[in-house]
Amino acid sequence: MHLNHSVTAVGFWLGTLLPVAYVPVILAGIDSMGRLSLLLALLAVHALALVVGHDYTGSRSR
Repeated sequence: MHLNHSVTAVGFWLGTLLPVAYVPVILAGIDSMGRLSLLLALLAVHALALVVGHDYTGSRSR
């Protein structure tokens, strides 16, 4: 049960903080296949983190 909570917490915080990583990628420009692949990988990891962290109980108001 503790591992499940930890994975959910990591998913929540990764989903919350990952958009900060978009800024340098977009500011550097998407002018090559490598940068486009990086952006698409970031988007995929972000989507996965949002799904995994969706049920994190620390994010709800009390």
